[in-house]
Amino acid sequence: MLKALDGPSGLEEAKKNRPNLIILDLMLPGMDGKEICRALKSNPLTQSIPILMLTAKTEEIDRVIGFELGADDYVTKPFSPRELVLRVKAILRRREVSQEGGKIIQIGELLIDVDRHHVSIKKSPVQLTSTEFKLLLELASKRGRVQTREHLLDKVWGYTYEGYARTVDTHIRRLREKLGPFGDYIETLRGVGYRFREEE
Repeated sequence: MLKALDGPSGLEEAKKNRPNLIILDLMLPGMDGKEICRALKSNPLTQSIPILMLTAKTEEIDRVIGFELGADDYVTKPFSPRELVLRVKAILRRREVSQEGGKIIQIGELLIDVDRHHVSIKKSPVQLTSTEFKLLLELASKRGRVQTREHLLDKVWGYTYEGYARTVDTHIRRLREKLGPFGDYIETLRGVGYRFREEE
């Protein structure tokens, strides 16, 4: 396990050692967590490393910004060590999930290559975080069926803590933006959850 006490040294450690996961505090000296997250996700060497953000800020806008920068999950302070370990294990488990080799889901000009964890629209790649990819895969592989927020939390994030359903909403919004016109395929069923509509 590697440690860094300030932003710039943490960024250098990540580039040099490329860890399996980064626990990133937003309140760091020298360079705040949002800047670090942005730098990590814009660098080809580190952009695929999952990031778990730690923040004392509980306002939704802070979580939204973190997700938009590419964070996979967040924990607000104060938190229990057990919850932190649970979140870390869930993120790592998502990365290790083995899918059917060579499986491809194609919906019109949207292509999801499950084995390669690659998404493209009209042959142009769509950059998704590992969480966004898993969320899209869960919805697209069950087209026409409603997925509750609780189900998505369990399948995609690996936990079902009450109060974290808004995490799903935030990721859905970001995923729709990245999918452009195909974002309309993800339908909201108010009070229930989401559904990836069947092809017309």
